[in-house]
Amino acid sequence: MNFNASRNVGSSGGLRKAKRVSDVAAMGAPSPTPGFSPGPAPAYSAGPAGAPPPYSEGIPLDHSQGYGQGAPAGDFGFVPGFPQSPMAAAQIGSMLQQPVVQDMAFQYGNQLAQQGKEAVKRELDRYVPVSRLRYYFAVDTRYVLKKLLLIIFPFTHKEWMVKYDQDSPVQPRYDLNAPDLYLPCMGYVTYVLLAGFMLGVQHRFSPEQIGMQASSALAYIIFEMILYLVTLYITNTSTSLKTLDLLAYSGYKYTTMIGSLIAGLFVGKTGYYCALVYTSLALSYFLVKTLRVQVLAGSVPAQPAEPAPYGGYGAGYGSPNPYADQWRPPGGGGGGTKRRVYFLLFVALTQPLLSWWLTYHLVPSAAASLELPIATR
Repeated sequence: MNFNASRNVGSSGGLRKAKRVSDVAAMGAPSPTPGFSPGPAPAYSAGPAGAPPPYSEGIPLDHSQGYGQGAPAGDFGFVPGFPQSPMAAAQIGSMLQQPVVQDMAFQYGNQLAQQGKEAVKRELDRYVPVSRLRYYFAVDTRYVLKKLLLIIFPFTHKEWMVKYDQDSPVQPRYDLNAPDLYLPCMGYVTYVLLAGFMLGVQHRFSPEQIGMQASSALAYIIFEMILYLVTLYITNTSTSLKTLDLLAYSGYKYTTMIGSLIAGLFVGKTGYYCALVYTSLALSYFLVKTLRVQVLAGSVPAQPAEPAPYGGYGAGYGSPNPYADQWRPPGGGGGGTKRRVYFLLFVALTQPLLSWWLTYHLVPSAAASLELPIATR
């Protein structure tokens, strides 16, 4: 249905009723749609060179808006993509200077440091028993002096038991019989330095000799520990000794080695062998008395056979939990005592032998010990 406004006006100038046009062809043919013809793409331009042309509808344009110009550069400040004024930066700086904010940052930093410390300690304890090593180095000057005198003169000492506080042993500074690793470590370093000095007296010193003496002494310590542990494993001997305890007791031989070397430095080979014999006897006596308490602690004395009141069955037969009774060999429980005694004697005899092996080549002769450098005039 189409409406023709020109036919509503009559000849007399009045309005008349509009008529409906049902014939579409009477309105004229529509203009044809232009066909699509591919052509070269228009070249890209950043923007029009001048002001845009006015629209055909006659809408006025404000040429002061600056159409076609580039977009203003953003001020990427503290917050990305948003402009920041100098006043906001000053406010943030003043906020960071507040005591409350500084206390919160300090507490957060302490918390992170504590968590990192706990993580490092946890990973370190998996490979190195730091907490147990701390026990072996809990010594003082009074303990060191008394322990040196005990190793050199052990024949007058009477009490050899290790004291315990509940289930843990007392620290070495409070118990003279407790093992420590301070004296073995200091003895090892002193032995290496004294060996270099004695080689220098004999004109045999070289920088490589210090490294050789240190590495050989360390290798013998490792070999000694492996030998003891393998012996305990093969003989199936159970003791209350720990690996660090064995390391501490085997390190006390450096005291006898240093005393023998000093005697050999001033007296010669005769003084060296005399001092070595005495210190070896003292060290063996000290080790036997000290280790006897811990090595023989696991032995079970023989128990007399009990009568069988229930027709030949033991007294534990028919009890609610027969597996709770401790089983003992038929001839008593002291079958492993001999193995423990042999191991104790083995440790006490290997220490003097190793002391002699690590020091005999360092002792100068009597003539060499008296030679002193004479200054030429």
